[in-house]
Amino acid sequence: MAKELKQLTKRADNYSQWYNDLVVKADLAEQAPVRGCMIIKPYGFAIWEKMKEQLDKMFKQTGVQNAYFPLLIPKSFLSREAEHVKGFAKECAVVTHYRLKASEDGNSVVVDPEAQLDEELIIRPTSETIIWNTYKGWIHSWRDLPIMCNQWCNVMRWEMRTRPFLRTSEFLWQEGHTAHATREEAEEEAQKMLHVYADFAEKYMAVPVVQGVKSETERFAGALDTYTIEAMMQDGKALQSGTSHFLGQNFAKSFDVTYLNKDNKPEYVWATSWGVSTRLMGALIMVHSDDNGLVLPPKLAPIQVVIVPIWKNDEQLAAITEKFKPVIEQLQQLGISVKFDDADNKRPGFKFADYELKGVPVRLVMGGRDLENNTIEIMRRDTLEKESVSFDGIVERVKNLLDDIQSNIFEKARKYRDEHIYECNDYEEFKERVKNGGFFLCPWDGTAETEAKIKEDTQATIRCVPFGVDQSNPGVDMVSGKPAVNKVIIARSY
Repeated sequence: MAKELKQLTKRADNYSQWYNDLVVKADLAEQAPVRGCMIIKPYGFAIWEKMKEQLDKMFKQTGVQNAYFPLLIPKSFLSREAEHVKGFAKECAVVTHYRLKASEDGNSVVVDPEAQLDEELIIRPTSETIIWNTYKGWIHSWRDLPIMCNQWCNVMRWEMRTRPFLRTSEFLWQEGHTAHATREEAEEEAQKMLHVYADFAEKYMAVPVVQGVKSETERFAGALDTYTIEAMMQDGKALQSGTSHFLGQNFAKSFDVTYLNKDNKPEYVWATSWGVSTRLMGALIMVHSDDNGLVLPPKLAPIQVVIVPIWKNDEQLAAITEKFKPVIEQLQQLGISVKFDDADNKRPGFKFADYELKGVPVRLVMGGRDLENNTIEIMRRDTLEKESVSFDGIVERVKNLLDDIQSNIFEKARKYRDEHIYECNDYEEFKERVKNGGFFLCPWDGTAETEAKIKEDTQATIRCVPFGVDQSNPGVDMVSGKPAVNKVIIARSY
């Protein structure tokens, strides 16, 4: 049985299949009976809950409050912002009727033609339109600003090609929507939330990211600027892991949201929106995991420490259990989640393989001989290193080990990312090398034509104009030969 647990496709053989295998075998998610949708299983949802809990705390520290807005949006709302509706029109699921009735033969149900809605409703692909229609009633004066709301919810985008967590028709996310009196405030907010996402990715997910601004072609529908964090997966592909949008006054004008300024004159409000989704689960899996299964950062692992006793009789189990009681209590007081697995329906070997597969960061094992010698076997999931140590001081050792694992997996991912960022000025060389993955820092002339040609020739896209890169002398565009306006990160992506 333990052997079956380890039968993942190897990353080197088929990275894509390895990912799909791992999502299912680690009990994260499974396909739903609805095309393109997934069922997130308890273990997968527990990871998402930890992400959500930490992000929620970070949002609230910036002054954001949670709210909830309807799932269904009147179709006419989407028509008010032209770029926005154009960006989402092909992905919208539409509700046209509100009632079913029994078929004539009584063996099934059919849509009642008499129950057609006066106006069709869209299952939200994102909520800018209904929220800005709402803000119109909330905002009257400069005293009402800023408004900083976030909602945790599901959205629907009718995707044709889906993969669990990375791209599904229905997914979970948060979407923040803020309203401000000035352009400067809104731009500052959009960038502030990008930095919140970057901090979360690096400090909690242990995923290094590149921060930057999207090209006009790649920006969010209806935005003036889209800021992004881009993570590199182990196959060298990019994953857009969070975005924050400066929306300007587009939605305020579409929904006529004005406020009276301090001079008692009406002005349109300035807006932002920002979001991350269960796609972060895909990043977590693909950045850290190995051929044995998940490797989870301790800060997001549902079970941080698992204790597996090995016993010959009830008396021995009772003695091991008693010895661990104060240790479990002390670990829990430190906020460390612990599972003591004394189930007798699975062999130790099966348990070991299962917890490796599920990415539990630290495993403690005690058998009869360990009990006599006051020792314990400790294993760290990130390196699979095992050692036998004294039971004395085990709480402090575990606490330090969890910190070390968190740091180690980040550094490993950062080193991999940095080793796979290349400067490239030759298009023929780029076309050949991009097939093997990596982030390419290249000069770009700023035109949509050049951007489209790169995508057509290589399936790679401009991920962002990265922050922190000297743009004073970007050079010559490798495709057009024209003077470049920026150095950009180009990569194939999920």
